Amino acid sequence: MRTSIKTFAGIAAAGSLMFSLAACSPANNASSAPASPSAASAEMPKPLASIPALTGVSTAVKLDASFAKALETLKLTPGVVGTAALTDGSLVFPVTGGKVDYYDPAKAYRPYVQGLISHAGSGFSLTAGDTKVDLTNFTIDPGTSKLYGDVAVNGTVAAKQAYIFNLDGSTLKPLQAAGDTAILEGTRVLISDTAAGLLNKTFKTDAVKAGMLVGVAKITVNAK
Repeated sequence: MRTSIKTFAGIAAAGSLMFSLAACSPANNASSAPASPSAASAEMPKPLASIPALTGVSTAVKLDASFAKALETLKLTPGVVGTAALTDGSLVFPVTGGKVDYYDPAKAYRPYVQGLISHAGSGFSLTAGDTKVDLTNFTIDPGTSKLYGDVAVNGTVAAKQAYIFNLDGSTLKPLQAAGDTAILEGTRVLISDTAAGLLNKTFKTDAVKAGMLVGVAKITVNAK
């Protein structure tokens, strides 16, 4: 299905589309499942707009100076994993798939933005001494404004699709169009309580706080 910039803009303006930027839902997240239609509805409503197959391009997170300072204080060295890149102070993760459906926010059906955005095969690492934590395979759930990912410590999987970041879309800028792509920028990426606990336990500290600002996200996707 071809989705125009105009349609994509409608999704973004009404629902802050991809985030509100957020994380794709794992199987154990009940809110990621489609909501039940209201009792008055005989069947599940059809979305007002839909992008059934995302084909790129990337999610970039411009690292905040406070986060960089915190890493320095904790003596943590950041790095990239797989197809990710660190460019001009931004961690860049290619979008590898997913879909987004947008329902009428005036109706009872919730969440009215549903779907997922996948970033398979990329991520970033944090290293201190002989301990290295890899955070990879990010997925964004626009219905819950959360980002999930796999966590590995020294190559051993510690968690699959753990809740890593909370995505605050209240600072999201209006949709921008550039050629055949649509750009959403301005979502604040915050450390989740789950990730703070994992990192504190792994690196034997209590300095990683839930709600710590990592940076500001920019999503670029193909709009047709």
